[in-house]
Amino acid sequence: MSADRYVKTYSVSWEQVHRDCKALAWRLVGVQKWERIIGIARGGLIPAAIIARELDVRLVDTVCVSSYTLRTQGEFSILKEIQGDGEGWLIIDDLVDTGKTAQVVRRMLPKAHFAAVYAKPEGRAFVDTFITEVSQDTWILFPWDTETSYAKPIVEQQ
Repeated sequence: MSADRYVKTYSVSWEQVHRDCKALAWRLVGVQKWERIIGIARGGLIPAAIIARELDVRLVDTVCVSSYTLRTQGEFSILKEIQGDGEGWLIIDDLVDTGKTAQVVRRMLPKAHFAAVYAKPEGRAFVDTFITEVSQDTWILFPWDTETSYAKPIVEQQ
């Protein structure tokens, strides 16, 4: 996937991520009693922590899959696996984009429930639950990937 595929940018604040994670937790609370939460590192770590708190799940682990370099998805590398089939487990990621990462993790944990905070059309079929859909051509700027800095007023940018 090339960087020029993303023509829009959508910035998400810490408050919005927190609200959206709580909304996801509300959807998941009645599904079943979760034994553990698996966050997909790195993007799924913060959402997994928020959702673990909301669902009162104390056993939180990670799978570590690397595929993005800046804004380009490349080769997949599994940096950390987890043993088991996923029965009673909840997998959390921040975003399902093309669904490629979700497919890799689903092969590892075929019986787990996969949830993402945000989903794009190409990846939507690979998750069981999500909160917000965004267009495929949008790059989401998460607060853990950005810094706060001064922005010139519009009139000074001309």
